[in-house]
Amino acid sequence: MVMSCASSTASRAAWEPVRPVEFIVPAGTGGGADQMARTIQGIVTKHNLMKQPLVVINKAGGAGGEGFLDVKTSANNPHKIIITLSNLFTTPLATGIPFNWKDLTPVAMLALDEFVLWVNAEKPYNSVKDYVEAAKKAPSGTFKMGGTGSKQEDQIITVGIEKAIDAKFTYIPYKGGGEVAVQLVGNHVDSTVNNPIEAVAQWRGGKLRPLCVFDAQPMAYDEPIADGKAWKDIPTCKSQGLAMEYLMLRGIFMSPKATKDQVEYYIELFKKVRATPEWQEFMKSGAFNTTFLTGADYAKWIEAEEKRHESLMKEAGLPRIELSLASMTAEDAARPRAGSDCERLHFRLEAS
Repeated sequence: MVMSCASSTASRAAWEPVRPVEFIVPAGTGGGADQMARTIQGIVTKHNLMKQPLVVINKAGGAGGEGFLDVKTSANNPHKIIITLSNLFTTPLATGIPFNWKDLTPVAMLALDEFVLWVNAEKPYNSVKDYVEAAKKAPSGTFKMGGTGSKQEDQIITVGIEKAIDAKFTYIPYKGGGEVAVQLVGNHVDSTVNNPIEAVAQWRGGKLRPLCVFDAQPMAYDEPIADGKAWKDIPTCKSQGLAMEYLMLRGIFMSPKATKDQVEYYIELFKKVRATPEWQEFMKSGAFNTTFLTGADYAKWIEAEEKRHESLMKEAGLPRIELSLASMTAEDAARPRAGSDCERLHFRLEAS
């Protein structure tokens, strides 16, 4: 019996980090992925959920390709994890970088993120109908849509809106959702499709107005945010004449060749994170869909989403972006370079 108990104890303690864990965010600061990663970091620290520090590192270059390639080339390094968004699919499809989600080790889906059509609160658009009428009346290409990155989910949704209402926008890419919200507040763009968490502060401050959510049903959260309205009061875009639905992954992956006990360590860690009041508040404030998946269910969902994004990118007719450094290997791309994210990876547009 003593030997059995000892064996069980050893199994439970099979692996845990022995040095700081790098938490890679393949997007800019202030966006939804960055906010979630830093919330997790704060929860882990506050509740002493890890013996080692969890260090958030933004690697947004090349539409997030910099971050994905970094983790891909870190095989057998369980001290590096990455939070993913839809650029897990869109970046390799749009850029042709040597990366696929199967290069990484899936850990868990933490949540699904909504997309909301936002306008500046000073504008006279109080409904989707008002917005569509204004966009259709504007000269072609003068209505500006701000979004995170090029050839990613924000632009896919923008193209979908264009096709649905027979209008042409000028899409302006920014490095992160935080910057996108700031640009809309400053009236530098006419609308955005930011995630709730990326624009809730500006909505609460009376600077932005939500018009609809790109989901099949309204969001479930009923706590008032601004002007007595809650997330549940935002109608679906489909019910307002924009027949579009889009939800985005907020999931965790590890570097290649992670062992079963290493994956289990992080699954248990994130279960503990999800049980905290801070996480529950974060889910509510960002109006997240709280679906949690691991193992085969998670992998099956990812495979289906990859195929869906292939279809969406094709239907949107988005041109392919090729790395200007055509011969660059994954190792080259992941190697630290001087300069900003934008200086590290350069692209040229090339029709596919």
